[in-house]
Amino acid sequence: MDVTTIFAGVVLLLAIVLLISVIKIVPQGREFTVERFGKYTKTLSPGIGFLTPFVERIGRRMNMMEQVLDVPTQEVITKDNAMVRVDGIVFIQVMDAARAAYRVDDLTYAIAQLCMTNLRTVVGSMELDEVLSQRDSINTRLLHVIDAATEPWGVKVNRIEIKDLTPPTDITNAMARQMKAERERRAVITEADGEKSAAIARAEGAKQAAILEAEGRKEAAFRDAEAREREAEAEARATAMVSEAIARGDVNAINYFVAQKYVEAFAELARSPQQRTVIVPTEMSALVGTIAGIGEMVGLAKEQNGAATPPARPAAPRRPATGGVPPSA
Repeated sequence: MDVTTIFAGVVLLLAIVLLISVIKIVPQGREFTVERFGKYTKTLSPGIGFLTPFVERIGRRMNMMEQVLDVPTQEVITKDNAMVRVDGIVFIQVMDAARAAYRVDDLTYAIAQLCMTNLRTVVGSMELDEVLSQRDSINTRLLHVIDAATEPWGVKVNRIEIKDLTPPTDITNAMARQMKAERERRAVITEADGEKSAAIARAEGAKQAAILEAEGRKEAAFRDAEAREREAEAEARATAMVSEAIARGDVNAINYFVAQKYVEAFAELARSPQQRTVIVPTEMSALVGTIAGIGEMVGLAKEQNGAATPPARPAAPRRPATGGVPPSA
């Protein structure tokens, strides 16, 4: 191998090295910072880029995609002196490669420490019940504080999530007993409300029944009063007609009154609880004659008053099936 061949090989190797150092290909989701004699000059975006040989070089290779960082577990004392173990995750994205590369030494470590300190501050200002029930509020407060703190670094904090909250064992047991007691209390209240509703429904039903019964008694009383009024009117008309007949000297009217009183007295005698034997008179001809006379009087009344209703009381003499009128004098 002669000198010319060796020299050509060396030149080719230098050309390849020079070409590699001059041409830079940046993958998608990454950005490279360019330094000239150690000073930042520009940022290479995804694609192909060119550097000045022996003058410029790649400084930092920055990941521009969203990243997930773990917040280490730590013990935090709440406002009411309860110890809880808290950890979380934070979602960040580099927005300015130059500031993220040159304004903070270790970006991920700095953000993790920032999250831990602010997490202690936020949780420590709240009571245990608030910490356990207001995770969204804690996340919002942490996001606001940490995003403002990382803005000079060219980093955007998208989300912060509390991954785990673990209270002490004794507090967990107390919370379990409290939850059980609360559920038992709710069950008792629900049962009492059901009994109350049932009692109210029964009382309302009894009230409606009493109202309907009272209305029925009222209607019945009204009907009875109306019937008694009509019966009284009929009795009055019959009495008036009989009185007129007596005034005219009609003996049948007098027999009507005698038969009526006789029938009523005999009915009372038959209904008496101490009367064991009922004596039925054998002479019924006088009563039959009286009834015939009453029939003639009623016919006369119909002719005088048109189609008026016959009196209700004169029909009573038809009842004596077990007695009769005493013999006439």
